[in-house]
Order: sequence, then structure tokens, then C-alpha cells
Amino acid sequence: MRALNTKLWRDLRRLWPQVLTIALVVAIGVAGFVGMFSVHASLQNARDNFYRDNRMADLFIRVQRAPLQLQARLQAVPGVADIQLNVVHDAQLALPDAQAPVTARFVGLDLARVQAQSQGLNTLSLRSGRWPEPGRMLEAVVNERFAQARQLQPGDRLQTLLNGQLQTIHLVGTVISPEYVFASRGGAPDDKSFGVWWIDHQRMAQLFDMQGAFNQAFFRLHERAPSPATLAQTMAHIDALLAPYGTRGTVRQDQQISARIVNNELSQMQVMGTVLPAIFLAVSVFILNGVMGRQVATQRHPIAALKALGYPDRRIAWHYMGLALSIAGLGLLVGLALSQWIGRAMLGLYGESFRFAHLDYATTPWLVMASVLLVMTAAAAGTWRAIDAVMRLRPAVAMQAPLPAQPRHNLIEGMGLGRHVRTASLMAVRQISHNPWRALFTVTGIALAVALQISGAFWLDAVAHIMDVQYRQVQRGDVVVYFQHELNPSVQQDLQRLPGVLHAETQRAASVRLHKGSQNDEGMLLGLAPGARLTRVIDTEQGPVSMPPQGLVLSALLAQTLGVHAGERIEVEFLTGRQERATVEVVGIVRTLIGKQAFMDLHALHRLTREGAGVSEASLQVDPMAMPAFWQAVRGAPVIVAVLDKASSLAGFQETTSRNMGVFSTILTLFAVAMAVGIVYNAARISLSERAWELASLRVLGMTRAEVSVLLLGPLAAELLLALPLGAAGGWALASWLMQLMSSDNIDFPVVIAPPTYGWAALIVLAAGLLSALLVRRQVDQLDLVAVLKVRE
Repeated sequence: MRALNTKLWRDLRRLWPQVLTIALVVAIGVAGFVGMFSVHASLQNARDNFYRDNRMADLFIRVQRAPLQLQARLQAVPGVADIQLNVVHDAQLALPDAQAPVTARFVGLDLARVQAQSQGLNTLSLRSGRWPEPGRMLEAVVNERFAQARQLQPGDRLQTLLNGQLQTIHLVGTVISPEYVFASRGGAPDDKSFGVWWIDHQRMAQLFDMQGAFNQAFFRLHERAPSPATLAQTMAHIDALLAPYGTRGTVRQDQQISARIVNNELSQMQVMGTVLPAIFLAVSVFILNGVMGRQVATQRHPIAALKALGYPDRRIAWHYMGLALSIAGLGLLVGLALSQWIGRAMLGLYGESFRFAHLDYATTPWLVMASVLLVMTAAAAGTWRAIDAVMRLRPAVAMQAPLPAQPRHNLIEGMGLGRHVRTASLMAVRQISHNPWRALFTVTGIALAVALQISGAFWLDAVAHIMDVQYRQVQRGDVVVYFQHELNPSVQQDLQRLPGVLHAETQRAASVRLHKGSQNDEGMLLGLAPGARLTRVIDTEQGPVSMPPQGLVLSALLAQTLGVHAGERIEVEFLTGRQERATVEVVGIVRTLIGKQAFMDLHALHRLTREGAGVSEASLQVDPMAMPAFWQAVRGAPVIVAVLDKASSLAGFQETTSRNMGVFSTILTLFAVAMAVGIVYNAARISLSERAWELASLRVLGMTRAEVSVLLLGPLAAELLLALPLGAAGGWALASWLMQLMSSDNIDFPVVIAPPTYGWAALIVLAAGLLSALLVRRQVDQLDLVAVLKVRE
């Protein structure tokens, strides 16, 4: 059997270009599968360990103001194991390097528990500096991401406006918190404009007039995974106790904003780690099938000789299986090494967005075993057809030359147009028609490479679309200011008098729960003034929507959850204030990008709440030349608790998402190029090995190298051009499928692919195909005519 091992080694050396290209396609599939799932497992382990070690709460609830005397009754709720009450308030923070005030969330910290190393639920991990100490100075620790983004260090002093009083905050340390793994006020990445600060709970209660009261509660349950019915009963009991104090209701851990964002990233990564590697492994199966089929066809005589010498069919078949498994094994080893680079690069990006106590990259043994099983199974499946042909060959039959293919009339010749077509073009058409399945595979493979490139690059188009809609069409003002509590609409005149303000519009946001039969869901109801132009409702399919004087307009996500159609009536339950309930007609449904939202005319909303006129926020258009004076005036306004500077928010969002999406798109582009090269090069090499005698004969008859190359590469060029429009359609379909798989109940992004994305994808794949063709053309030029013509056919 040593002779077959020697033959195997010689075949690998002789086919080394094809071996490398096939192994590269396999390696990319393995790298994507192992790398993405390793990142998924690393993030999941880091999250679970962080939540466990820092006692992440199972339930969260915010109220307007509730007495501490409720603690015993809340603790007695069935299923509750531990409870923690706290005070949380947002305020403005002045930074030396920031012109606009920054939003700071101040959270009470029980210093007695810190000193006893028993912080209760949602415990903090100190990253630098020390813990605050009670005393005259107001000391604080801040979340690490904000400190790094703003280059803050322990020892810095900052000015903040707490409940109308100017306070000096002494920064003494940085921390990470399970509650703020992804610290954000509205769900968008804004490290520079939003920070979480923990200060002495007693001082905070005094500053915000919250002595003997709380506005936030955490709960830890006895069971780590209670049944849905038990969990619903516990949440309903908590909601009933706190309903008189203005609450949006109890939130599960997976619904908490930071945890929800982390969970969405994990689910999206799982989808990408499944779909994309499957494409590459499927392509590698087809390539192996073609290469091994041609390998058997060109070795009929050696196979017949081996059979005649007594080699069993099983041993000969295993020899060719070994060739396929060797190629797959090489790809497997390269893929496992490549997965380390891809995984660590992606984990580094997530490490910049999420803060865990420990985030280490690790590849689990089951992933390696699964990748080995998948690759070897794919290799065996791709070569089984060729191996089956080996098993069926009889020595006497194998000694004979294979029967030539039956001539077929293609469409051009069948229509009688053959005489009007150049000979070279007609030969190319015949080549495709004689091998329709191979042509179909080549076209499909190239189209998949184009589709893969589009599905990776379209995320940048989606980000650009989101920024255009949210920051230029929906929010047309320069600044949004949020009030500490609802104010009289006359505040609009006060805002209009601030330095540089050209136009001001007030609106009212109310937390609501909407009911339709047995279905209910929570959302935000935004009341807009008639003719509002700084904050608008934009339907992504129909454009701007005017608010009707009566009735409710729902976002498509919210309407879908409730099963509501325009013209039907639903019940609106206000979760704050007097907690009124009213039945309202749904007069319109709009498709918005983000969030479950409801919209209403501002005056109609005032009537619905029965609380009189009141506004909670305002959009402002400000003269850019007067911005410094404007910000100076805003810093001294105690009723303004937070601000949104659209310019800085847009810049931060674009920087973060463009960087992350850019890395992801670059990786997929490289994968698509490798896939295109592997498909085109192997298709051309198989065609060359099959037609070498024919091409050599034409060269001897006087054809030039260029003419012979056209005959060989012409069909491939036609297949490449045919694949481009199919790839464009496939790219849109793949992007839509990925978006559907990764969609959540709070995001409704349309698939937006800009024309340049299609163009670049086509150019990149064309360049990869041209490179492969040039490599094969070089081999055509180096054909040994005498040696080729001596080959027995």
C-alpha cells in the first residue's frame, strides 16, 4: 500500500494550486464558524460570570417617588429573595473639555455596605482609584467607559447642577457595573455624552429631597429560572404595590436596556456564525466534487492498472478519499489558526463597547470537534460521486478512452443562428451547453461571492440611512433639552429667549401601556405640537406624517405586537401621573426605524391625560455662531436635567458604528475575494485539464496563444458576467434574510443597499476573477505541446 501513499503525495504536489485555493475556501468557513462562535461563547461566559459574581438583579422597576416603608411588603412578595431600594436622578455635568453640558446619571451608593464589602444587588467592581468616603466633600466613582472617553482620572474635580444646586464632585475611582455593561441613556452608543456616577446615598437623598423615599428598586428571586406563570405573578404583585407611585412596570433582566443590547449582539453573532460558514462549506463541497471528478477521469488508466494488479476497490477509493480529506485537513488547520485572529479582533471591538470584569478569548473543545466533523463530512460528501465512479470502474472498461459527450444543439444553433456567430463564441457556448451542471455551479458560486460582499457592505449603507432618517429627518433641531419634571407650555417662550435660539418647539413624552383585547405592550407616547417641524414623525416608506387632531398613530412594530389595524380602538393606560385610562382610535400606522412608539397631537394628549397642559422636552434650532453663549445659559437652568447635542451625538454614533461595521465589512470582503478566486481558478483549471489536448492541437494548427486563451476562458467570462446580476439579487435576498434573522421586537430596519455597494461588489469579484484567469492564462502559455499531444485519450 506504500505505492498509493506515494501517489497521494505526488498528486498533492501536482495539484498544489488547486489544493491551496480549495483549502482557503474551507479555511474561511472554519474560521468564521469557530471564530464567531468562540466570540459568542467568550462574551456569554463573561456576561454570565459578571452577572453572577456581581449579583445582577432579576427584576428592575422605576417609580416617581415611593416611601421606604414599602420595603417590608415588597420583600414579602412571593418569589422575592432579596430587594434593594435606591435613588437615581439625571443631571447636567460640566466638563472642562466639553462645550455642551454632559448628561450624568447619579446613583446612590450605600457607603456602609461598601466598607463592609457587601454592596447588595448590582454590585460594582472597582477598576482604579478608591471607593468614596463619607464626609464634607462629595466624592464619586464613575463608569470606566465614560472616564476613558473623557480622559478623566481619580483626583479630578467637576461641577454639576443637582436639583438646582451647584455641587463640586470629587472623582476618586472608576468602576464597572452589571447594570451598565453598555451605558446608554437611550440605547445609542454615547460614551462621551452620558456617564453614570455613584455618590453617597445619604447625601443624594438630601440633595434631591428623597429622604425616606426611593425611585428605583431591584429584586433577586429565589429561583434562577422560575416558570413564566410564577414570574408573571411575582411581577404583577410588585406592580400592584407600586402602581400608586407612578411606574412603567417591572422589567425582567433580559428587558433591561443594557442586558437587552448585550443579548441582541449575542443572538446576531450566532446567526452570522451559522449562515456565512455554511455558504463557504457548501462551496467547498462543490469545488471538491469537481476537482475529484476530474482527477478520477484523468486517471482511468492508472486506476485500471491498480485494479488489474489486485488492489481492492475499497483501498483505491480510500486513496482518493484521502486526497480530499488531506485538502480539507489543510483548510481545517489554516481555518483554526485564522479563527484566532478573527475572534480576537472581533472580541476587541466588543470589549470597547461592553465592560465586563473579565473578557478573555477562548476556543472550546466542542467547537474544534464540531468543525472537524463538519469539514470532513463536507469533504466526504463532495467527493462521494467521484469515489462511486471509482468503485464502478472495471479494469477492461477503464483501459479504454471515455466515450465522447453526445453532441447537443444549443439554443443559438437550434434557432439557426450559428452561422452568424463567430467560431470562438460558438465554441464557448457549446462548452457551456455540454457541461450545464458545472456552469450552473460556477455561476452560483460566483453569485454567492458577490452576494456575500454585498451582505457585508450593506451594513454601512444601513448605518448611513439610520443617521439620515433619525438625525436629519426626524430630529431636525440642533439641541433637545429634557426637563426635570413637566412644565407649563409657556416655557417655550423662555427657551426662545435663550442666546442664539432661532426656533423652539415643546413636546410631551409619556410612558404608556396599550391594551387590545388580551394583548398589551408598553411604549412611549409622544405628543407633538401642530405643524411641528423640528421633531417629526417619518414613515420610512411614505415620508413625513402630519399629526391628526384626534386619535393615535402607532409605529408598525407596536401595531404588529398588539395586532391592531387603522380604524380600531385601543385602551391607553398612562403609567405616570394620575395613571388615567382612555380608549382611543388608531388613525394611522407608520413604519419607524427604532422603538415601539405612539404619536399624538399635543393638545389631544393634554385632554387625554386630564392633567392639564404640560411639556417634558423641547427641540431647539440654535445659531451655530451663538453656541458658546447658548450652552452657558443652559448650564445655569436648573429645570433642564439633560441635553442632547445632535452634532456630537451624530459624530459619536458614526464613529463607533462605522468603525465596527468597517472591520466586519473588510473581513467579509476578503472572504468574498478568496471565495471568488477559489471558484474561478478551479473552474478554469478543470477546464484546462479537460481540454489540454484540444487546445494544443489548435496551437499546432496555427492559433495564437491569445486565441486559444479566449477559447478556454471565454465560457468562464460569460459565466462571470451572468453571475453578477444574479449575485446582486442574491445579495439583497441574503441581506434581507440576515436582517430578518437578527431582527428584534424593538428594531425595524429596512434593507437599504446603495448603488455604489453593488458596483464595488461587482468590481471586486471581477478583479478576483481576472486574477484567477491570468494565472490560468500563464499555464496555457506554458503548455508543452509535444507532451500534451502524446497523452492518450
